[in-house]
Amino acid sequence: MTLYDILPLAKDKGIENCIISLVTDNTENVCKDCIFVCIKGAHFDGHTAAEECINKGAAAVVVDHDMGLSRQIITSDTRLALARLSSMFYNDPTQKLQLFGVTGTNGKTTTAHLIKHILTALNKKCGIIGTAGNDLCDGRVTSSVHGTPTTPASPVLYSWFDTMVKNNGDCCVMEVSSQALAQHRIKDEHFTAAGFTNLTQDHLDYHGSMENYFLAKAGLFEMTDNRVISIDDEYGIRLAEMYKGRCLTVSVNKKADIYARFIRMTAAKTEFILMCDRDETAYKVSSYLTGLYNIQNILVALGMLYTAGYDLKECISALASCKGVEGRMNVIYNGDFTVIIDYAHTDDALSKVLGAINDVTPGRLICLFGAAGDRDSKKRPLMARAVQKYADIAIVTSDNPAHENPEDIINEVCTGFTGAMRYEKITDRRKAISYALKIAGKGDVIALCGKGHEKYQIINDEYIPFCEEDIVNSILSGKEN
Repeated sequence: MTLYDILPLAKDKGIENCIISLVTDNTENVCKDCIFVCIKGAHFDGHTAAEECINKGAAAVVVDHDMGLSRQIITSDTRLALARLSSMFYNDPTQKLQLFGVTGTNGKTTTAHLIKHILTALNKKCGIIGTAGNDLCDGRVTSSVHGTPTTPASPVLYSWFDTMVKNNGDCCVMEVSSQALAQHRIKDEHFTAAGFTNLTQDHLDYHGSMENYFLAKAGLFEMTDNRVISIDDEYGIRLAEMYKGRCLTVSVNKKADIYARFIRMTAAKTEFILMCDRDETAYKVSSYLTGLYNIQNILVALGMLYTAGYDLKECISALASCKGVEGRMNVIYNGDFTVIIDYAHTDDALSKVLGAINDVTPGRLICLFGAAGDRDSKKRPLMARAVQKYADIAIVTSDNPAHENPEDIINEVCTGFTGAMRYEKITDRRKAISYALKIAGKGDVIALCGKGHEKYQIINDEYIPFCEEDIVNSILSGKEN
């Protein structure tokens, strides 16, 4: 791919043509004949390095204002330019894939994995990009343990799409984060289908307000003709109203285009009748996933495949063999008491997970949780209130404290407890887990919330190995106290 192919303006500017080696916004990756796109970030403005990048041999630099440089291309939005240029550099790989996008505060990962499972069962080679790991249609899931965001930066994202195409992929399902949408990490794509799960308070440290957060999420639905929207919260209702007559609605607790009736749940299985008003048909659905919020995820997943033209009966049959997603309601010990791991790290997610567990807990529900550092601090007391609603005992500990003092985070969380709620503050998460196991009795359930699939803790800038399942097994086997 030449410079003139990717940036026709370069020819008009008299910039010398060449074979492009790379498109990047990372100064560390700058090399001869690359295109460097200047991005203004929270801590660094790429424009300050533009001249240096030209001196290093960059074929062109893309800027948002005239800097008087010899090989500059000016655009109004360098973030969008980065996505478009990344796509062009890899020959527009998404044109060769069915692209499914899922957005929402909670449920993205489970919904995305349900879609991948169903498509794989239907003999489609399907990749996935998201929080719990990435599969580039090669059968290997690479974890995001080093802090890769839910939706990676454009140069990485489009290189992954390109790899999927080279691996003969048919489809890609991806979690699309609000930050990615706000920052145009994915260009003006056309998604085969897009789904909305819910919207609750999170990421306000970045967006500033729920309105901005909502509008960022809503941007995904301009990139598709097949919109599937859960109307089980106020923002879903609002989004469905914005696309009235141009979306498919789903619901667990109210009538919609697709909705659930006659729900039966145990700790290990869920059954319900799916009512599809579009074809006036009822279907029996059986799943290993439990909890009303997982029924919502199932409905969004099935709705997205239905609008994309897949047979609903075949999709429901394929769904039945899905065992779930790593780090989402995983039972890691089941003896006199039960230990469950879940990624729940917002007040809404905690409410849904603990509500589901509480319904099938014969004894006490013990919830161990914490709040991440360097993130929206306003949700911390809300998390405590959610835990108090369902748990008998709360153990507040560290999550990923990052650059904050973990004791300060814990104290902020505990301001949300009221009345006679029994809670303990144990900063060291390993010791907190040990304490939970020590106090658990017959019929009790311990919910370890916040880490889920993560196998590390972020302390300052370090990713310290921390696998909760291994820790629980080690303690229970007597290898550690």
